[in-house]
Amino acid sequence: MPLPKLFRTSSFRLTLMYAVLTGVIFLLLFSMIFWSTTRYMQQQLDARVASEIAELLAYPQATQPAGLQPIVRRLMGRSRDFYYLLQDPSGKVLAGNLPAMTAITGLREWDGSAEQQQTPFSAIRGRGVGVSQGYLFVGLSTFELHEMEEMVARSFLWGLGAAMVLALAGGAAMSVRLLRKIETVSQTSRDIVEGNLQRRVPLRGSGDEFDHLAVSLNAMLDRIQTLMEGLRQVTTDIAHDLRTPLTRLRQRLELAQRPNVDTDTLRAVLDATRHDIDSLLEIFSALLRIAQIESGARKAGFTEVNVSDLLRTVLEVYRPALEEKGQQLKETIDGDLVVRGDRELLMQLFANLLENAIRHSPAGAHVALVAQRRSDALEVCVADNGPGIPKALRSKVLQRFFRLETSRTTPGSGLGLSLAAAVATLHDARLELSDNKPGLRVTVSLPIGS
Repeated sequence: MPLPKLFRTSSFRLTLMYAVLTGVIFLLLFSMIFWSTTRYMQQQLDARVASEIAELLAYPQATQPAGLQPIVRRLMGRSRDFYYLLQDPSGKVLAGNLPAMTAITGLREWDGSAEQQQTPFSAIRGRGVGVSQGYLFVGLSTFELHEMEEMVARSFLWGLGAAMVLALAGGAAMSVRLLRKIETVSQTSRDIVEGNLQRRVPLRGSGDEFDHLAVSLNAMLDRIQTLMEGLRQVTTDIAHDLRTPLTRLRQRLELAQRPNVDTDTLRAVLDATRHDIDSLLEIFSALLRIAQIESGARKAGFTEVNVSDLLRTVLEVYRPALEEKGQQLKETIDGDLVVRGDRELLMQLFANLLENAIRHSPAGAHVALVAQRRSDALEVCVADNGPGIPKALRSKVLQRFFRLETSRTTPGSGLGLSLAAAVATLHDARLELSDNKPGLRVTVSLPIGS
């Protein structure tokens, strides 16, 4: 993978940010460790020096400078770690292994650079005290302290370098892995754009966020494929449904253009033409209505709807059609069945289902309408003992323009159940087609309070 592309990834930039954060944390940690360790060792040096001075001044003869000289010489021979300086008020060195220095009492760190250019000491940390008309300084070399500071600093630099290398290497590995997964999605998208609608994002089975994303994308692609196939089918069906009335219109117009056409013939041609145009307008009106319903715009105007009264109104409208075909109706409607929804669309839904049962059932058939409350839903069932719908085609009859009669010689556009399904979806309802043994049973389950 090209490095510039790797460096431009968001995961690598995030890794750099975390690497900088790691460096800052390392720096803070190093500062705390360095300060604590240095302070501890300085305290240890100061404590040893204070103990040495206390021991030296405990001798009785230490009250006079002359009495301190042999003590300092004896201690110099006993210890190679300590450095001593005893000088008189004029600055003359009386004893010790250090050159003369300015008499400053208290803790001090001296390197001799200002007063003694040629000194064998890198630095001496000690304490100066005033003694009877003189000055005494006792100190220890800070060589070990500086060595420890350098060791801590080297350890920090090596640790920081290793942490940065590991962070950048880990970030690069993560970026490469992420880019491979993204490239898989991109390649799938390109394949789909080129026309292969069957392609899907592969799952790795890890259950991580990429698998969840792949599942969501695949579900979206399944939906898009279904819509595309439905669009192709709708296009084909529209072509079939519109070709016949348009062909008839053209033939009638040709008939009207013939010479010597009498008035009665022309009037009949116009009446038939108007009837075909009305059929076409009904088809387009149904398509526009389905599109409007599927957009969800009507959901904002939902109100309380008494489904019991609504169903009784629908029955009154279609009772003459039932009597005309000699069909028997059995109704069972519980009282006060109330849901939130669009009254006009719900009436259209149940009217389509009842009209579908009446139209496709033979004369003398039994039609049943049952509405009752369940635990969490309102269930409305329209059943008949007509020819029914084969199980393999029950999902397809909800598609636009799908008709069981492939010849398309009988009236109808195949949009009734599609419109019913769209209204049910808008109301978060479940529309289910099942076998009535014999006939068809259509059940609509509306959630209470939806």
